[in-house]
Amino acid sequence: MDRLENTVRPYAWGSTTAIPELLGEQPTGRPQAELWMGAHPGAPSRVDRGTGPLPLTEVIAAGPERELGVATVRTYGRRLPFLLKLLAAAAPLSLQVHPDSTQAAQGYADEEARGVPLDASERNYKDDNHKPELICALTPFEGLCGFRHPQEAAALLEGLGVNALKPYADILRARPGSEALREVLTALLTAEREAMAATVAEAAEAASERPEYAVYADIAHHYPGDPGVLAAMLLNHVVLRPGEALFLAAGVPHAYLSGLGVEIMANSDNVLRCGLTPKHVDVPELLRIVRFEPTEPGVLRPEADDAGGEEVYETPVGEFRLSRFVLVPGAAPHSLQAPAVQILLCTAGAVVLHDGDGGEDLSLAPGQSAYVAAGEPVQISGDGTLFRATVAV
Repeated sequence: MDRLENTVRPYAWGSTTAIPELLGEQPTGRPQAELWMGAHPGAPSRVDRGTGPLPLTEVIAAGPERELGVATVRTYGRRLPFLLKLLAAAAPLSLQVHPDSTQAAQGYADEEARGVPLDASERNYKDDNHKPELICALTPFEGLCGFRHPQEAAALLEGLGVNALKPYADILRARPGSEALREVLTALLTAEREAMAATVAEAAEAASERPEYAVYADIAHHYPGDPGVLAAMLLNHVVLRPGEALFLAAGVPHAYLSGLGVEIMANSDNVLRCGLTPKHVDVPELLRIVRFEPTEPGVLRPEADDAGGEEVYETPVGEFRLSRFVLVPGAAPHSLQAPAVQILLCTAGAVVLHDGDGGEDLSLAPGQSAYVAAGEPVQISGDGTLFRATVAV
């Protein structure tokens, strides 16, 4: 077992208080958006095995099969296949989608062939991997996920009473579902910018006067004139209760709006954005990747494992598996020995990790985490909540 030293990412949309409060620290006054746990090259966690802190990337590179597990290396290569985060949003994140594995490989190869620098702001594909992800709420958590039924989106646009939105509502009512969504999203994102900004401003003013449109008024407050404000009305608005989660597959448009959660994803940086961001926006590429399918947002609740104690968030991907333990004092310790690498994150109370090889115990407070190499025996006990991230092999 190794205690992890992790990096906080200070993105502008981040909460100034949520992560410090979880960690029991004083806020700095600056945004603290994400706490990264893993071996992503952009901000790898660090461990100290007696010779000083080392990036987890270096530790894994020195013995991939020992650290990750033989099956993990065979299936996903010589790097940790997932990234675990605490995510604290105080303002909307970008409206975005992620590519599937084939699209990512093709996009990466194309940008490499065209000589687009890997660190260029206009680069879409930082790697050749897909990026499915799961967000689990620790507090009430709001987001946008997947397309509404076109009829519902039409009613939402019409309800604002803005004449310039009527043509979009008409298309949504007249065309078949996927065709209507594609036509309207394309029109919103490719319209003349100045005219669209005026329409967004009028829609935002109308939304501010109607409590049922409060979420869109808030988005417009953060991104005035952005066509993403109207695009957001095409998507399902979701509010997660603590313990509930959303799985986001390739091609599903989404944006997180507010709240604190545990996020896990395949270890990729590939994001296509279309609005609500000062970052690079590539509308044609996003329109190529988006799945124009009306969907019901599938809110996930953890399912109890047959072994007892572990509650699993089931997803269709292999790069990660997220589960939760709610521990009570006096209960028998749970054994977590596994053939794949694990990261353990405490989010409430106090959790103790017991080294099955007779080493020292490791105590975790909220926001603290530990790295467990493949096959290492470890047991957990305490009075608190522990999230377990591993590989589904």
